[in-house]
Amino acid sequence: MYQNEIVLVTGSSRGIGKAIALAFAQKGAKVMLSAATNKDRLLTTYHEFLSKGYQVSYFFGDLSTYSVVETLFNHIKAEFGNMPSIIINNAGISYVGLFTDTTPELWNKIMTINLNSAYNCSYLGVPSMINRHKGTIINITSIWGNVGAPCEVAYSTSKAAINGFTKALAKELGPSNIRVNAIACGWIDTDMTSCYTEEEKEAFVEEIPLCRTGKPEDVAKTCLFLASEEASYMTGQVITLDGGLL
Repeated sequence: MYQNEIVLVTGSSRGIGKAIALAFAQKGAKVMLSAATNKDRLLTTYHEFLSKGYQVSYFFGDLSTYSVVETLFNHIKAEFGNMPSIIINNAGISYVGLFTDTTPELWNKIMTINLNSAYNCSYLGVPSMINRHKGTIINITSIWGNVGAPCEVAYSTSKAAINGFTKALAKELGPSNIRVNAIACGWIDTDMTSCYTEEEKEAFVEEIPLCRTGKPEDVAKTCLFLASEEASYMTGQVITLDGGLL
């Protein structure tokens, strides 16, 4: 299904991003992995994929910096012969703490990483999609971007901005047959949620109609659907993936 597709998955050395990259690689896509904080973990994921015979490459760098993303896209073209036809903007960071403890430095860091990486990758990826009259962008966001969360004001704000980015970009790129959607995730079992105690997790699960937290594979399957022809009439949507919580 995806043999001729080049897929960029940002923040893909672990967790949700790794699951998404694996799902596309298993379908035959050429996948570019990326990470910004732990090169050893990125290399481990890369070699794991290689050992299974997948078409994969990797890039290490801070994608919130425009010049770094320029280097990334040059690397993608050198490795795979073309620009990405599918971009999954997954890279991001979270912060749990009182708003009064969210310093200007921390606020700017969250906004820069969570927003600029999605902007940079989309900005550099869209021209080739327009030329081909085909492409898909999927932004990984959060239910807190929909409704807000106490003690996660900066994170919620950044994800709300990505939701708006998704809807506006979809309207602009629709005439070029480029679809832009987002997945607003609830609790997904990753390192990002490992900071919570088992009691806190159990209390959260009690509010979820499906009575469980999500898995990275749940997000990956949703990405496969959104990038497929089965979703060819879907754009500008923020898909809530939270087990029915909201």
